[in-house]
Formats: sequence, C-alpha cells, structure tokens
Amino acid sequence: MYEYKAGMLARSKAGHDREKVYVIIDVDDTYVYLADGSIRTLDHPKKKKKKHVQVILKEHDVTAVDDTAIKRILKEWSMEEREECQKLT
Repeated sequence: MYEYKAGMLARSKAGHDREKVYVIIDVDDTYVYLADGSIRTLDHPKKKKKKHVQVILKEHDVTAVDDTAIKRILKEWSMEEREECQKLT
C-alpha cells in the first residue's frame, strides 16, 4: 500500500468526480484532503476516504502554494499525460 503525502497527485476512484485528478493538501488517519484550485480550493478542500483515491506517484512541494499554483500543477500533469498517450498511438 502506498504512503499518502501532501503534495502528491491523486485520482478519484469513486463518486461523482470519478477519474478527476487532485493535489493532496493534507492527510489524516482515514481521509485525504484534495484541492484542484478552482472548485475545490485550499480553503475548501474535498474530504475523501483513502480507499477512494488512487495515488499518482508524483510529488510537488505544497508548503507555500496558492490556488493558482495548484491549477498550474494539474495543468502540467494533464499535458504530460496527453503527451504520453500520443506517444503510445
């Protein structure tokens, strides 16, 4: 099982937001707190059980970030993922 850390990317496995990618902002025993910078901001993160997210093994430093930086992290990730898909085809 993976260790959940603040700054890692995580993909939702369950719920209405299935397949959406977030940045983990905080972690406790049962839950991770996720932000995407637009709907789920740092002030109002999404609380999700650990079993309902899939960790993407890519870490970022989120000690002094704002919502704009979160959006930038997720945009860079989506561009990397798109490039990898294009290489496979």
